[in-house]
Amino acid sequence: MEAQTDVKTIEYTVNGETQATESRTLTANEILKNAGFDPATNYLVEIRGHHKESYQGRGAEEIHLHPHIRFLAISLAPTPVSAAV
Repeated sequence: MEAQTDVKTIEYTVNGETQATESRTLTANEILKNAGFDPATNYLVEIRGHHKESYQGRGAEEIHLHPHIRFLAISLAPTPVSAAV
């Protein structure tokens, strides 16, 4: 008899939007792509209470996921500044 494996879906958020995966680990770039962000122009930040873990320059690093883990996608594009009138 074959052993059955229980595949659990892990829900997490990126910029407040719920995402889901059956993988226990994903890279920072995979998390960005799955949420619709381009890793070439964005990087991932994990929010842990008051601590923020940046994955800027570490997109290939694997992240061990747990339910309700929270991330932010941060744009690398310059922020426009309005000219003084």
